[in-house]
Amino acid sequence: MTASVTGRYAAALFEIAKDGKQLDRVEADVKAFLGLLDESADLRRLVRSPVISANDQAKALSAVLERAGSSPLTANFFKLIARNRRLFAVANMLRNFRLLAARERGEVNADVASAHPLSQDQMSALKDAMRIQVGKDVQINTRVDPNLLGGLIVKVGSRMIDSSLRTKLNNLKVAMKGVA
Repeated sequence: MTASVTGRYAAALFEIAKDGKQLDRVEADVKAFLGLLDESADLRRLVRSPVISANDQAKALSAVLERAGSSPLTANFFKLIARNRRLFAVANMLRNFRLLAARERGEVNADVASAHPLSQDQMSALKDAMRIQVGKDVQINTRVDPNLLGGLIVKVGSRMIDSSLRTKLNNLKVAMKGVA
């Protein structure tokens, strides 16, 4: 992971947060910012746009982070990547940071896409099933993708389990074309 630019930034943030005993706080900030990034098209445009100056990106991000109650360490990290014109890769940096933090706790991260938001009971059942399957505690990152129609897509490391209705229908369509 540290061979890539995003991996190096993530590792640097992780080490500084760990050394400063702020790992939990920074991880909460990271999770909150990723949530904001998923929810706001304007924020995504801000971080991805090459035409917005680094100074303007830093000012806008400072306002967002202050309003979100982010720690000074997290805010400084964002200012650094804005100044270095690396803000376009912030989502990957933050995901890599979360992987490092999970590894530190002995957890495995799983990305789960579902057609509808999962209930608390469904999340618990999924977490228990994955803990049995993987043999470690599993931190689940969820997102809703209405295009799936139903079911789930679960990614754990390099493994992917696609039980979505969309994939099943596509497989049926391919099989029917083969018969005809």
